Amino acid sequence: MLSAFLDSITKPAEIKALLNYKFSPKSENKRRHQQALAADASKKRCYDFLNMTSRSFAAVIQELDDDLRDPVCLFYLVLRGLDTIEDDMTLPLDRKVELLRSFDKIIYQRNWTFKESGPNEKDRDLLVHFDVVIEEFLRLQPRFQVVIADITHKMGNGMADYAVGEHRENTSVATVKDFDLYCHYVAGLVGYGLSDLFVASELENKQVADDKELSNSMGLFLQKTNIIRDYREDLEEGRQFWPREIWGKYANNFADFIKPEKKEDARSCLSAMVLNVLHHVPDVLTYLSRLHNQSVFNFCAIPQVMAIATLALVFNNMDIYQRNVKIRKGEAVKLILDSTNMDNVITIFRHYIKIISQKNEATDPNFMEISMAIGKIEQWIAANYKPSKVVLKSSDSSLLILPIVIGLVGMLVINYLQHA
Repeated sequence: MLSAFLDSITKPAEIKALLNYKFSPKSENKRRHQQALAADASKKRCYDFLNMTSRSFAAVIQELDDDLRDPVCLFYLVLRGLDTIEDDMTLPLDRKVELLRSFDKIIYQRNWTFKESGPNEKDRDLLVHFDVVIEEFLRLQPRFQVVIADITHKMGNGMADYAVGEHRENTSVATVKDFDLYCHYVAGLVGYGLSDLFVASELENKQVADDKELSNSMGLFLQKTNIIRDYREDLEEGRQFWPREIWGKYANNFADFIKPEKKEDARSCLSAMVLNVLHHVPDVLTYLSRLHNQSVFNFCAIPQVMAIATLALVFNNMDIYQRNVKIRKGEAVKLILDSTNMDNVITIFRHYIKIISQKNEATDPNFMEISMAIGKIEQWIAANYKPSKVVLKSSDSSLLILPIVIGLVGMLVINYLQHA
């Protein structure tokens, strides 16, 4: 937490957000959730697995309304188990494909566990104790089970098809169409499933689940942004998700972009990838504008505002070719606290779209297309949303937090002198 305060030391609003987040009382949903866990050891183990396997979604899942919280938690854990099998490069291909294609049936098999994962798989323990997840899944109402099993079937078969094709052709994502399809399998289908769960819980109306294109875009916007950010990490681990149709215009080999002499080509390739992601923003805003339940809105809006902030950070940022860059924790917490209504979400998106626009250089070969994509986002906002009367405070405008900042600096100095 101390490092987060240091990173945001010149951003008073972020310091204030960090303090509010740390010391604010528990929400009513979270309080009831903790009471339920105290009385149910099996369910508590599932939420322990959720906290262990997810840094970004665990907190927002646990803030959902009572009728939806457990189904979404189990949905996440089932898909995390599936994803762990897909990621495991130590499994023989035939065994991996068999598991991926049958996982929607495995989740109905009491006492099923899996101990064949490689020793270095980070979520291996989830599969070793997967019988706990299955037991809780079987306690869900059938309408939730059907949704989870359906998406597991579609995702597992999509992953299996991709694994077989990758092995047979010894290639990675080739075209933008392939890129969209892969992201659909691993993230767009999650959007499908979540929308179906929202409707099954009766917290949202049927329209939310019926428009599959919007649900798909919600997943693709998150997944593609993460894929851009994770360039260096994926490169070092032998994974390659950027489509050759894009990067092949700027280099012969995917690893060339880390070379100093390829800096300008790397910059142009990065802008082309960001351009691909920007096209999903109008769909994301349309989807969010249709939500009515507060906990569902928060759950959906928080990852999306994180994604637009991350997209603005990685755009024209050559550091992504050297390391995994992330938004400041203080900035992330501020986004979490602000993402409670559509007024604020629109303001947040416009803020980061403006940053992207300011970083868009006329010398970039994608300059005009990026400008047009930004124009379409602004056009959507103008056509679908009236200017908000709710104005988010500038991150540098609050003077009320200044004494806290000074106090924190003093504490840090004293701490340093004591340990010098």
